[in-house]
Amino acid sequence: MGKQRIMIVEDEPAIAELLAYRLEKEGYDVVSAATGTEAITNRHAHQPDLMLLDVMLPDMSGFDLCRFASQHNWNIPIIMLTAKSDIVDKLLGIELGADDYITKPFDVREVAVRIKAVFRRIDQAKGHSSRSDGMQKIAVNGQIEIVKEQRSVIKNGEKIELKNKEFDLLLFFAEHKSIVFTRSQLLDQVWGYSFAGDTRTVDIHVQRLRRKLDNDKELSLIETVFGVGYRMP
Repeated sequence: MGKQRIMIVEDEPAIAELLAYRLEKEGYDVVSAATGTEAITNRHAHQPDLMLLDVMLPDMSGFDLCRFASQHNWNIPIIMLTAKSDIVDKLLGIELGADDYITKPFDVREVAVRIKAVFRRIDQAKGHSSRSDGMQKIAVNGQIEIVKEQRSVIKNGEKIELKNKEFDLLLFFAEHKSIVFTRSQLLDQVWGYSFAGDTRTVDIHVQRLRRKLDNDKELSLIETVFGVGYRMP
């Protein structure tokens, strides 16, 4: 199996070089882009497994690039890097599909740990069990099928495109049906203890799953348990 590849999208050479040096020592293959346009142009050729994305780029914002990646189904985890610590900016990044958020100045060791945590959560979500056809499938409410190894969701025969964290959250609920989880528990279990966001992140992802997967607004795929959190019935 080849090295996992990280694309660093950062216009400050000193920061990009420091990150690249550390990540290469961690065993990753590293490619860099100084602008959003360069990242878009080179993404197909490099096929990165994860993107470190600076919010402040010279030609577009990291938010714009994150939105572009989501709209074009890049389906790679994104960790945003920013000098801003405002919770509104963090929530915007998560809403647009980012998997994690690190505020500058940061310790490069923390970045490496966050990257490992993202890859570990993806591996855990894929699962290691299999059926005779080589794929573990989970049926939900008679209409939806989750294929863990492919990280795909099929609804009434049609594939539904989900972002990484949307899939992780849906899978977690499907594997723990009828159990009520608080928002803090969901943050710990799905995003990981090192995630820098707050519990509104959970609400945003539940709302997006409902928009994409619910037909009956009266009978939601994920129920709100008022005063506690959420569950999948």
